[in-house]
Amino acid sequence: MFKLLGGLSDYLKHQEVVVDSAVFRMHNLFTTALLMACSLIITASQYVGHPIQCIVDGLPGHVVNTYCWISSTFTMPDAFRRQVGREVAHPGVANDFGAEDAKKYYTYYQWVCFVLFFQALACYVPKVMWDVFEGGLMKMLSMRLKFGICHEEEKNKKKEIILDYLLTHVTRHNLYALRYFACECLCLVNVLVQLYLMNRFFDGEFLSYGWRVMNFSEQAQEDRMDPMVYVFPRVTKCIFHKYGASGSIQKHDSLCVLPLNIVNEKTYIFIWFWFMILASMLTVMVLYRIFIVAMPRLRPRLLNARHRAIPIEVCKSLCRKIELGDWWVLMVLGRNMDPMIYREVICELTKRIDSHSNRQH
Repeated sequence: MFKLLGGLSDYLKHQEVVVDSAVFRMHNLFTTALLMACSLIITASQYVGHPIQCIVDGLPGHVVNTYCWISSTFTMPDAFRRQVGREVAHPGVANDFGAEDAKKYYTYYQWVCFVLFFQALACYVPKVMWDVFEGGLMKMLSMRLKFGICHEEEKNKKKEIILDYLLTHVTRHNLYALRYFACECLCLVNVLVQLYLMNRFFDGEFLSYGWRVMNFSEQAQEDRMDPMVYVFPRVTKCIFHKYGASGSIQKHDSLCVLPLNIVNEKTYIFIWFWFMILASMLTVMVLYRIFIVAMPRLRPRLLNARHRAIPIEVCKSLCRKIELGDWWVLMVLGRNMDPMIYREVICELTKRIDSHSNRQH
């Protein structure tokens, strides 16, 4: 298991060049690693251990186990509120009396590991898209000046290269910024769609799953119904039909223990909380981006707030001459350069843009 999960550490490595936000990385890297880990753990539990064990008289146990695993098992929803040991044998397990409509079938457990795997792939798509769109621009621009440990002559040469690029490409970075913002919006869409699909996958039980688990301890004893046991039952029923000695059809009613659901219930309560937190953070981030696009007056203040060494007057003067894409490139560049070198670059860039504007007038 350690070897299986050890490979996921590559997703959490420190990035030498930062080209995105922390929330973006939480969605693309941490969530991908989390879902992959959950998929591997459930796969190991499913195929290494015994995911289902059924009790039935007169039939080979492995035959019934296999049949009930590949078909489905069921519970009686109204039996979850009955007293265990007196009215029912286990939560949700009661005589169905042939009432087919009263049964709640469970078939998801065969697919959980595959669904988590494809969810992880979906979370990684925005990163792949942004890596293609970004094209290594920030790595080229930062020129390993993050720590500023180099000779003065080398530092001046690199600063001059950066300034030449920024001056010759002013107003040409709007698509760069908009593509990144679109990838962030795609993250939010992905999380919301996955929440909807998980809710469908669990027959409408997932969206309220976390709230019900939190409220479980506050309910009166007679009204309590463990939501984890309801969504992920530990004991279910399965009906197996076979021909008897005379050729008549015999019905065998079996009890099935699903130890895999102990893993599933803990996995999905964690996923529920994480996806709710992630959806909230992504929503705030997308609203923040909308404000940045719609309110240019915010940009110099944000630039000054991120880099206090740069005077607010310089930030305002610069932001009046550049567009959204240029401002975003400068913001990201500041994360990948030594603060003092970055201050020198911004101040010199402002002077050159001002002098260029004055010559044109």
